[in-house]
Amino acid sequence: MKHILLIEDNKEVRENTAEILELAGFKVSTAPDGKKGVEAVKKEKPDLIICDIMMPVLDGYGVLHLLGKNEETATIPFIFLTAKTERVEIRKGMDMGADDYITKPFEKTELLNAIESRLKKTESIKREYQKNIEGLTTFIGDIGGKDAVRKFTEGKKISTYKKKENIYREGELPRGMYFLNRGKIKVFKLHDQGKELIISLLNEGDFFGFTALLTGGDYPESAQALEESDVTFIPGEDFFNLVYNNRDVAKKFLQILTDNIAEQQNKLLDLAYSSVRKRVAEALIHLKNKYSNKDTFALAFSREDLANVVGTSTESLIRTISDFKDEDLVEVKEGKIILKNEKKLMDMKN
Repeated sequence: MKHILLIEDNKEVRENTAEILELAGFKVSTAPDGKKGVEAVKKEKPDLIICDIMMPVLDGYGVLHLLGKNEETATIPFIFLTAKTERVEIRKGMDMGADDYITKPFEKTELLNAIESRLKKTESIKREYQKNIEGLTTFIGDIGGKDAVRKFTEGKKISTYKKKENIYREGELPRGMYFLNRGKIKVFKLHDQGKELIISLLNEGDFFGFTALLTGGDYPESAQALEESDVTFIPGEDFFNLVYNNRDVAKKFLQILTDNIAEQQNKLLDLAYSSVRKRVAEALIHLKNKYSNKDTFALAFSREDLANVVGTSTESLIRTISDFKDEDLVEVKEGKIILKNEKKLMDMKN
């Protein structure tokens, strides 16, 4: 049962609206002003908020502003309920991040349709989609409708890159973003002396190259095919139209960006404080989880690429793999690394 918080200072409107929502099968809690509403949101974490604008103590704009500053409450769907119909007021609410706007007096069906539509879109954000271009299409369709799918997918160029061929290079001006349809891609940075550090490994269904679009600078890294790969190019104009015109899609890409930053920060901590043995063990487990669902996984990465993932020299990597082989943690067969004792690798200490 979905939980809705109704923030409304008019007692009659509050009680009547709450009754409509309860009859429709929702769990409903209420607050008589903006201040108590904010407190209720933080305490109860509702699935959706309906909020009046003109209220004592704290108005609806203030409620939306405060909730938007809190990471835990910023993504809760927010619908304004108000008697104000001026276009400038509606635009102000939407620019601040409101998801919808219902004017009083309203029909029961109008209210319920708005709620159901918003909850459906929110579920689309959370859903796991098939990891290919069709999955991307489904996601966009659920969020933006058929026209959004058509505009985003028609005429997109899919290019095939050979092994070791660059998709883009560090310092180049971004023209768009990319979607990996097939194959494997490495994203890496180069040290001044030419030493390579792999910061991300991509699999089918991954987006990449959009960080520079969001930050407005050049590519901060390079992307290169580890094997023959099919990549869809999405022009920057299409990307920005999608992101700027749909708050939910923007949240999705920002979430991906946040996850990428957190992953890179953890990698820097490992480089600073973890031993080579532990970093090699973690890299092997990460690659197994990234590229295989099988119990036995044969790693076909080159020793040089694996060393660049770990952040060590190729010689140090080879010595560590040899030690793991002697300890019966891995097997090396025809150049491929097979994990034999995943649990011990996971529990590797410094």
